[in-house]
Amino acid sequence: MDRCEVLLIGGRAGVGRTTAGWEVPDQLREAGIAHAIVEVDYLGQVHPPPADDPHCSAITEADLAAVWRNYVALGHHRLIYTDTVSVLPGSAAMFERAMGPGVGIGRALLTASDATAPARLSAREIGSALDREVAGSARKARLLDEHAQPDTARVATDGRTVVEIAADLLELTGWREPGGAR
Repeated sequence: MDRCEVLLIGGRAGVGRTTAGWEVPDQLREAGIAHAIVEVDYLGQVHPPPADDPHCSAITEADLAAVWRNYVALGHHRLIYTDTVSVLPGSAAMFERAMGPGVGIGRALLTASDATAPARLSAREIGSALDREVAGSARKARLLDEHAQPDTARVATDGRTVVEIAADLLELTGWREPGGAR
């Protein structure tokens, strides 16, 4: 079996993480390259959260492990995983447990300016959450910039198309190359 690999795509709200996260599989699909995608927003979503796991970390990991088992059974060994904080220290352990020891981990932090991110958020947040989202996005941008793993590639999104951003992300993985090794 091929070595399992995961591309972690992190970044603040409004950076284009989810949009780029869906463009990467589109480009892989066009190239005929097998892969799977997990958007963390769809994992661990339970309310109320378990009393001993208020951030639903354990259920998110259990969900990822279950989904990954299904993907592996289909013959997949590449995963695109989008989550705001996936590039922070400590994330590797979850992927080792969920996907197996020795999983190859690539990390990309999407970045956007303090002008771009709020503009994007104002286009998508139509309810009462805009101010909270903008403030949280700014906090997360600082946290991610200061604490991302040292091997994290930073990919600017300001003034760029999602196609260009996804191409940069795929360049980081080497998945389009023969053999697909990073």
